[in-house]
Amino acid sequence: MPSIQLTVVPPAAPFALAVHGGAGPLRDGRDRATAQSDGLRRALAAGEAVLAGSGTALDAVCTAVAVLEDDEAFNAGRGAALTVAGTAELDACVCDGASHRAGAVAASRFARHPVLAARAVMERTPHVLLAGPTPEWLDTVGLERVDPAWFVTPARLTALRDGTPEATAPALPGTGQGTAEPRVGHGTVGAVARDSAGRLAAATSTGGVTGQWVGRVGDTPVVGAGTWADERVAVSGTGIGEYFLRAALAHDVAARVRWTGAALADAVRGAIADDLVVPGGDGGVIAAAADGTLVLAYCSQAMLRAYLGPDGPVVVA
Repeated sequence: MPSIQLTVVPPAAPFALAVHGGAGPLRDGRDRATAQSDGLRRALAAGEAVLAGSGTALDAVCTAVAVLEDDEAFNAGRGAALTVAGTAELDACVCDGASHRAGAVAASRFARHPVLAARAVMERTPHVLLAGPTPEWLDTVGLERVDPAWFVTPARLTALRDGTPEATAPALPGTGQGTAEPRVGHGTVGAVARDSAGRLAAATSTGGVTGQWVGRVGDTPVVGAGTWADERVAVSGTGIGEYFLRAALAHDVAARVRWTGAALADAVRGAIADDLVVPGGDGGVIAAAADGTLVLAYCSQAMLRAYLGPDGPVVVA
């Protein structure tokens, strides 16, 4: 049974911030690991600048995730994993703990920054989740849109052709589709923050898994599964999305804090143990508490992560 690796970062006033770049097996080469480390550092710096300027936690997580969506080293935005059809279908979610509001997009193909499209759903519509946001809607809310080919990179085309870095089970006869849980690797990105006013927020963005069925939606855009924030805790998850969905894992962390009075670290450890380890899942979460405590935990071989520590930025890749 896999062990749970957990880091607790004590509150460091006046704000807190953590980002992740995915969890999964150790298989990336040194060059990509360096690129991912640099990307996490840039995202952390961008989010920190927002918080240092008295920006909100919501502004900080959206800014940090948008930086990662533009980075081909991760599975979000440009360079995202491709479906069996060779297309990028992107999912994202934002949760604002202060207002108890959330917004998400699924199977987004035109928004350059799906995380900003998710925020627009929350702030500019009466809805929570919008599937396949159209170019016309993006124009209406003033967001940058790109041709879907912009997201497709040579590295991801090679991964799709070779069946790596992710893989699905052999196809069912006559369907061309796999049946088993996909094995996911590094890539999905997310951020959690507490701002100087004590507000919490979380954001997550992903391209899913290489070779997924067209139209497949994972945990990321489902509020409470891969992303959650309220007045007590903010959570962003990464891993095999189907397990997060079945357990509403992000909300499970929050529920343990709210209803049992558990410390954030204990809530995170318990949720990962019950929702991922026991059923055979894989992944991890980053979380922030109302007092600014950060918890970063995973049961996979590795999780790309970065956070603001008492002595400055800490990056682990």
